[in-house]
Amino acid sequence: MIPDSHLDLLDAEIGILGTIGPSGRPQLSAVWFLAEGDTIRISLNNSRQKTKNLQANPKASFLIPGTPPYRYVEIRGDAEIAPDDDYSFAGRVGAKYGADLRERDQPGQSRVVVTIRPARVVTWGGPPS
Repeated sequence: MIPDSHLDLLDAEIGILGTIGPSGRPQLSAVWFLAEGDTIRISLNNSRQKTKNLQANPKASFLIPGTPPYRYVEIRGDAEIAPDDDYSFAGRVGAKYGADLRERDQPGQSRVVVTIRPARVVTWGGPPS
């Protein structure tokens, strides 16, 4: 569980998604997200490398940096991927960020919902000042 001292970070603008690439090396991507309790949900385009990485190896890390920059919460877990063909979840993410995610996709591309439930939570730094 994410401790109360770091729950405010779940309202952050971006998080850093860590996946494992085909070479076995990590890939980091700044992404928009929604937090639902301790669960992180992300809308990803199905053609992106980070999506392909998660399909091949669902192990993921999600880091949310805070202020000061040495304060953070990291959520480690396995990613669950589900189709979002009707863009219903993408619409919720877009509403948070004032964007239409359909405009970011090319014809023939679609969206998936990536859900990361914590298997381990790591925090650093104290509560906000």
